[in-house]
Amino acid sequence: MKKLLAMLLALIMVLSMAACGAKAPAEEAPEADAPEAEAPVEEAVELNIVSIPKLVGVAWFDRMDVGGQEWVSANGGTFYQNGPSTADAALQLQTLQDAITEGANVIHVVPNSTETLEVAMAEARDAGIIVLSHEAPGAENVDYDVEAFENDAYGEHFMKILAEQMGEEGEYAIIVGSVQAQTHVAWADAAVAYQEANYPNMKLACDYIESGEDHDTAYNKTKEALKTYPNLKGIIGCSVIDPAGAALAVEEAGLVGEVTVIGTSVSDVVGSYLESGAVYMFSSWDTSATSYAMCEASKILAEGGEITTGTNLGAEGYESVTVDGKVIYGAAWLDFTVDNYKDDPYRTAE
Repeated sequence: MKKLLAMLLALIMVLSMAACGAKAPAEEAPEADAPEAEAPVEEAVELNIVSIPKLVGVAWFDRMDVGGQEWVSANGGTFYQNGPSTADAALQLQTLQDAITEGANVIHVVPNSTETLEVAMAEARDAGIIVLSHEAPGAENVDYDVEAFENDAYGEHFMKILAEQMGEEGEYAIIVGSVQAQTHVAWADAAVAYQEANYPNMKLACDYIESGEDHDTAYNKTKEALKTYPNLKGIIGCSVIDPAGAALAVEEAGLVGEVTVIGTSVSDVVGSYLESGAVYMFSSWDTSATSYAMCEASKILAEGGEITTGTNLGAEGYESVTVDGKVIYGAAWLDFTVDNYKDDPYRTAE
């Protein structure tokens, strides 16, 4: 009995010591805050841009290729220009359809006829292709149309210059590449409206003359106009070759100094006529800057950004654009006379 009691006491002492030596359960350490997930970095989109001008092989649209290549050098991706060698709307449509088939992710186009391209431009956008136009402010199936300036202001500017040289009286004519070339017609309409509101002694002699953006056509149609309208004292040419074609006809008719020719052009095309006095003034914008701005706009759209009034598209004249609906306006026209035409960015002649 004593032995059993001793064993029980010993067992109790062992259990007590074990209890005293047991550690209290450790308090759970607070969970460390998980590192915040870093915001995903927006990867730059590498663009494959196809530029489709009205026609290839002329200085005006060659400059668009220059601007695109400059943008690619700074931003990566590819840029190439393709199009018809004549200002043919049907051939341009085929080039646009080819670009869609070949898998471009951006298309820039300067339409000969906006209406002809609308369905294909819609198909491009439906395929997820970004479509930007130039010289087509009325285009519907584009993400944006990019303009160097507001068209009304440009047309009014021409009329102010022409009226000054004509003494604010007499008949004048306007040459456009095509009556389907929206920008040309917008300039012409604005010029006529400004004349009718401000120079009542001036008069548009005839319907807009269509040159097809062809020098010989502009020349021949101006010859006809000079014979048909002997009181003609001024001509505005809207496409790059129009002032030169008109000026040649004026020179041959011996009317230099009597008929004022102005319009959109480049110095390589009209420089000799400025020197002879057959062209008084030409205006232009650097399509290299326009093309660069279009590329930058494409990048913003491809990366999910927005283009709003005040956006900087990285090119001269487009540092703070104005956006009106689908049209982006810069402030980028340039004027040249015999005194400064050698500063023209398109100039290649010595």
